[in-house]
Amino acid sequence: MLQLWTDDAFAGRLRRNEDRASSLLDIRYTNPQTGPFFVDGAEIGDTLALHFVSIEPARDWGVSTTIPLFGGLTGTTRTATLQDPLPELTWVYQIDSAARTVTFEAQESDHRILLPLEPMLGTVGVAPERGEVRSTAVPDTFGGNMDTPEMRAGATCYLGVNVDGALFSIGDGHARQGEGESCGVAVEAAMNVTMIVDLIKGGAPAWPRIENDGHLMTVGSGRPLDDAWRAGQVDMIGWLCQLLGMGKMDAYQLLTQISKSPIANMVDPNFSAVVKVAKDLLPPVQAYGGIHQHLRALAAGL
Repeated sequence: MLQLWTDDAFAGRLRRNEDRASSLLDIRYTNPQTGPFFVDGAEIGDTLALHFVSIEPARDWGVSTTIPLFGGLTGTTRTATLQDPLPELTWVYQIDSAARTVTFEAQESDHRILLPLEPMLGTVGVAPERGEVRSTAVPDTFGGNMDTPEMRAGATCYLGVNVDGALFSIGDGHARQGEGESCGVAVEAAMNVTMIVDLIKGGAPAWPRIENDGHLMTVGSGRPLDDAWRAGQVDMIGWLCQLLGMGKMDAYQLLTQISKSPIANMVDPNFSAVVKVAKDLLPPVQAYGGIHQHLRALAAGL
């Protein structure tokens, strides 16, 4: 798998559709991760803070495909239909890091469209609790394959620690991805990632949380999608209660009026939904003692 992704000849074969992606790749290894990393001092119930300083493509190309029986707009093994599977096609995108563009080249017409380069990580997570073994394709309370475009440079992700050492992993680099990841495959690309890892004693969130300069976010995962949305909403209500010192019903009412709910993914074994609140709609708050601002300042000095 790693050799294939470092071989430009592989990209050329896919670009010409000489080979199907599924004939070249072992499906067991198509959501690659780096890790797990052991964090000294991390104990069950702590909060891991992962701040992404930079996420940049390691190659000048990325790949997307349609996979039979996988995706948001096709029959799948979980949503069974009598229609034939959609065809397997491959799109190779040229990545220009200097110009900050990703080039879409259509398979069924002559369209060629320049899109903004917006690198992100599809998968960020810690080890599950109780010694469970999970596929990297499954997002849950521990994070994992949430596939939210919010997981980009400048963001801090907060994850509850479930085992000693936390054992966090990152991966599934995307040069860009729309919300929902409709066909199930973003512009998949190798990434060079610089990050700062910090540990907060106690305070483990029930679900992954994300903070950037402008927003607080929670990410719920599950099936059906409305349960994923509910999980994120409930966690955000709890976070607002903690940050603002308000009652649960007041936080519920406030959230109803100020939140946005972008879909992260609609294709994985669990769907993921983000609950997003703009900081400028709240009184001044400092989540986790202002650690995001602290890590941003550290990143600026690197």
